[in-house]
Amino acid sequence: MTIDIPTRFYEVTYNGAHYPGSPKTNGLAGGANCQVFAYELLKHHGVTIPDLRSSDLWEDSEYTEQVDELEPLDLLLWNKTDNAWGAHVGLYIGDNQAVHLSKENNQLAIWPLEKFLQQPLYKVFIGAKRVLGK
Repeated sequence: MTIDIPTRFYEVTYNGAHYPGSPKTNGLAGGANCQVFAYELLKHHGVTIPDLRSSDLWEDSEYTEQVDELEPLDLLLWNKTDNAWGAHVGLYIGDNQAVHLSKENNQLAIWPLEKFLQQPLYKVFIGAKRVLGK
C-alpha cells in the first residue's frame, strides 16, 4: 500500500488550539495539532475515527485495537513518559517511517521511527493503534 500525502497536507502548520473535538477545529483550516493532522490524513484514505484525544485513543477498544506489527495507516503514540495523556500522535506510512505534525517542526515531517526515540519529547514509544475495519 502506498500512502498518498496530498500537497495540502504539506501546507498545514501546527496549531495546538486545533485539537480533536475543539470548537475551533475545521479540518485542516487554520492549522492542526498532531492528532487532527493524523485523523485528517486517515480520512483522506477513507478511514474515519472519532475525535479521540491521545489518552482516549490509547484506552479505546471500540474503534481501534493495539497492534505490535505495524501496517501503513496505523496510529503511533510517543511521549516523554509512558503516559498516553498528552502523547504525540503520528501515522505509520511504511518502510519504518511515520508522518507527523509537531510544534517543533511546525510543518509535516517524515521521520524514521528511530528518530522519534532520540527526541526528549518522544523518547518513549507508547504503542500503535489500528483503526478497526480500515
